[in-house]
Amino acid sequence: MPVTWVDIAVNLSNHQFADDVADVIARAKQADVHDMLLVGCDEDSSRAALEFAQQYQLHCTAGVHPHDAKSVSEHYLDVLESLLKAPQCLAVGECGLDFNRDFSPRPVQQQVLSEQLALAAKLDLPVYLHDRDASETLLAILKEHNVRGVLHCFTGDQDALERYLDLGLYIGITGWVCDERRGQALQAQIPLIPDDRILLETDAPFLIPRTLTPKPKSRRNEPAYLIEVAKQVALLKNISLDDLKTQCYDNFVKLFGVA
Repeated sequence: MPVTWVDIAVNLSNHQFADDVADVIARAKQADVHDMLLVGCDEDSSRAALEFAQQYQLHCTAGVHPHDAKSVSEHYLDVLESLLKAPQCLAVGECGLDFNRDFSPRPVQQQVLSEQLALAAKLDLPVYLHDRDASETLLAILKEHNVRGVLHCFTGDQDALERYLDLGLYIGITGWVCDERRGQALQAQIPLIPDDRILLETDAPFLIPRTLTPKPKSRRNEPAYLIEVAKQVALLKNISLDDLKTQCYDNFVKLFGVA
């Protein structure tokens, strides 16, 4: 496959995409985003992500987000394992900890995360991780498991970044880096991320880049806008867009084992 941009976070099953999935994918490909990792956040969205991945020749994850940890079914691990056996399904997640909103009790978040990390080890798959205001606890749990994967939508501080890198994790960067208000700390850390550990993502339909002009009336983010994230990262790392595209593509292939 030729080198293209890869968006490692698209929530294609979100209701905001309900009416125009095919058009969203077509616009992404016109923008040279030819592969996407469609994110599963619970049993239903993981099934939907796999169905879309199969239909549109894309890739996906299957997992339970910390917000949904409180609602897992008795057999959720069996459901995830079944989905993860599909060749399109590349990672366990989105899983992790969210101590910012605490939509699920923290002990439940930690239990469901640990169970998914064990599943990833059993299946020899990478993990797709979420962290909001929980890096100390997340790092402690990760150290109990032999994990490889990506810290999705990284917005933490330099200490957390360095410790995630020390664990061998890749770092996912979203349009947060394009935010002149909230993104300054992240912008300062971009040069600290090794070229062979960085991945780019939109997290569409969320986190539309503030540098995008003109912005769509809907304010909905799309994978076609990944180039806005790429431009900012390339500027901060002082490399060309072509070099960044090649590096991110190679990182995607290496981490997720894409042929």
